[in-house]
Amino acid sequence: AKEEDAMQVAIAGATGAVGAEFLRILSQRRFPVDDLVLLASERSEGKTLTFRGRSCPVRRLAKDSFAGVRLALFSCGAARSVEFAPAAVAAGAVVVDNSSAFRMEKEVPLVVPEVNAGALRGHRGIIANPNCSTIQMVVALWPLHQAFRVERVVVSTYQAASGAGARAMAELEEQAPKVLRGEKVAAKVFPHQIAFNLFPQVDVFLDNGYTKEEMKMVHETRKIMGEPDLPVTATCVRVPVLRAHSEAVNVELSHPVTREEVVACLSTGAGIEIMDDPKKSLYPMPFPLSGTDAVYVGRIRVDISHPQGVAMWVVADQLRKGAALNAVQIAEAMQRQGLL
Repeated sequence: AKEEDAMQVAIAGATGAVGAEFLRILSQRRFPVDDLVLLASERSEGKTLTFRGRSCPVRRLAKDSFAGVRLALFSCGAARSVEFAPAAVAAGAVVVDNSSAFRMEKEVPLVVPEVNAGALRGHRGIIANPNCSTIQMVVALWPLHQAFRVERVVVSTYQAASGAGARAMAELEEQAPKVLRGEKVAAKVFPHQIAFNLFPQVDVFLDNGYTKEEMKMVHETRKIMGEPDLPVTATCVRVPVLRAHSEAVNVELSHPVTREEVVACLSTGAGIEIMDDPKKSLYPMPFPLSGTDAVYVGRIRVDISHPQGVAMWVVADQLRKGAALNAVQIAEAMQRQGLL
């Protein structure tokens, strides 16, 4: 990016896990930041964080925090986004919001740049960053949908502790040695022990028997792909992994395809890396892929139970592609389109 494009950028929720990723990614991708405004709750006021070798003070997030800000990256929870994002827009900033607050609002674009960057053009100041498990899935679905038309999606997720925040990661790290020593552990952040365990509940249960996370995957996938009636069903499972979500995705296409056709199609997909060599036990795994940016796809095979079915395994770092990276990519796409 050129120097004259540099701008004042604010990060709301700068001291959280995603906030830390924002700082890393803005630096790594050389995003043009002229001046950085770090905002968090009063608990963090006065802390300093390092960005490109300079230390920056953390200020308290308030409605008057956004004077002169052109881009505000929000990662501070839905209630605080609802409270403060409109103030940022009123001050002239474009907000990319990481929470669920605005995702399903009609006039708010819900964007994964590899899929629907064109939706940014209609924005009214706020752009929503989708749910982490939805982002990685639609990146993998999109090339298949364009080439063969996706008619139904069945997904089971294996979601890392960090999806529930820094305290959740700490709970897993704290419980593991205690369980190995035969000590009792108490679940404070999660509904159950997470060390050496897993449970099929991410977020709260709804009246239809699905969890909120599962229904996010249904509604958000339809909105991002522009397919309001696409049949999607999800089972979301929390697993004792620190970072990076994994998904078993089963797709029904409009007509039968070969494995070779699917691999060729996915190979051309933006943001996708294929890791698929059964002879070498090569497939994506969360531990070695933590801290990386791509959406990794492996275990690609034609479904023997359905003539038009395809099965695949999808892994991505949900703090990066599932959150901070996708938000920064949205800002980059807006710059390219002259919207920032």
